Amino acid sequence: MENNKTHILVVDDDDRIRNLLKEYLNENNYIVSTAEDSENAKTKLEQFKFDLIVLDVMMPGQNGFELAKEIKKDIEVPIIFLTAKGEVENRIKGLELGVDDYIGKPFEPKELLLRIKNIINKNNKIDLNTKHFVGNAQIDLNKMNINLGEKNKKINSSEKKVLIKMLENPGKTYSREEIGKISGISQERSIDVMITRLRQKIEINPKNPKYLQTIRGSGYVLWIE
Repeated sequence: MENNKTHILVVDDDDRIRNLLKEYLNENNYIVSTAEDSENAKTKLEQFKFDLIVLDVMMPGQNGFELAKEIKKDIEVPIIFLTAKGEVENRIKGLELGVDDYIGKPFEPKELLLRIKNIINKNNKIDLNTKHFVGNAQIDLNKMNINLGEKNKKINSSEKKVLIKMLENPGKTYSREEIGKISGISQERSIDVMITRLRQKIEINPKNPKYLQTIRGSGYVLWIE
């Protein structure tokens, strides 16, 4: 699905957040409608077909949980919850309702954008015959090499498996355990070494990575511009 055909509904009672997201997502070629509460959102849902909904949890009147439950009964549409950081119960409750993802407030619009891309494209398998770009690095998964400037570096099968998964899901944090299952590497130290090797092949400055980053206490994430 192309970005310029993707229609997103942003539901939040905060005018500032609604306007910020509308402007930011418009700049990234998404069609955006907004609603300030659940009733207005339901009216918009009757009028348009949406590809994804960004939904605030805490709203006056019918809250985000109740609206998500109602929506999921009638239509299949991905939902990302906006929730206050640290509200673990809210996140668990949302996932139990079938919500696809959540992001804590305050948040970086870029992170939300990548999560949206991840959900929209999650059923799309990456094309191994296409060259993929992470910053200035050009990744050829078929030939198992990465070009960065004048340097051409090979990747092994474990690195390839991890790159495929991360390229399919940019912005998603993978724990060491998850990376271990993907790569077939069991020891945490070996996983850290593999990530370090990948950084040396992808990043201009591996010691201060811009794209393949560590999320302290959680794991690793690949950002794509």
